[in-house]
Amino acid sequence: MVVTTMNVPSKQLIFVHPDELKFQFELERQSFCDLKVTNNTDQNVAFKVKTTSPKRYYVRPNTGVLHPWDSCVIRVTLQAQQEYPPDMQCKDKFLLQSTIVSPNSDVDDLPQDTFNKDSGRTIEECKLRVVYVSPNSTQGNAEDDSASKPGRGLNAQGNQSVEDVSYHLKASYCSVI
Repeated sequence: MVVTTMNVPSKQLIFVHPDELKFQFELERQSFCDLKVTNNTDQNVAFKVKTTSPKRYYVRPNTGVLHPWDSCVIRVTLQAQQEYPPDMQCKDKFLLQSTIVSPNSDVDDLPQDTFNKDSGRTIEECKLRVVYVSPNSTQGNAEDDSASKPGRGLNAQGNQSVEDVSYHLKASYCSVI
């Protein structure tokens, strides 16, 4: 049975912010987006990040264990691209899987089948889409120019940071399998 929930802290093992990845797209330049992942439980939770385009992105850390109520920042880096995508549209997606693990678990000691759906564990999945932003476009509403200032929307390097405000976000659907 699959249960679909919104990305709400009280309903999931982990909370992910933001719930879509925005990259300022420029030819032959890397761009990054930071994801803040928070454990919403009083148990250790392991996570793993997967993507539909592993050669295009560098994710660190891509696997980890969060202690109860702890957070970490995952940096997703878009590698330098040689050509523009059609209409600046991106079909790439990310999947962040999470599951409860034992209190003494360490990322290096996780069993190979930790995120295998057939392992008998409850695996929670959160899907994140990728959005490319052209360097000369502004974020947010036309009346609100604060989105292009550091600390809100894109930072000084044109990348989305964990301080991004929630009105730039769209609902992310997460499912429990």
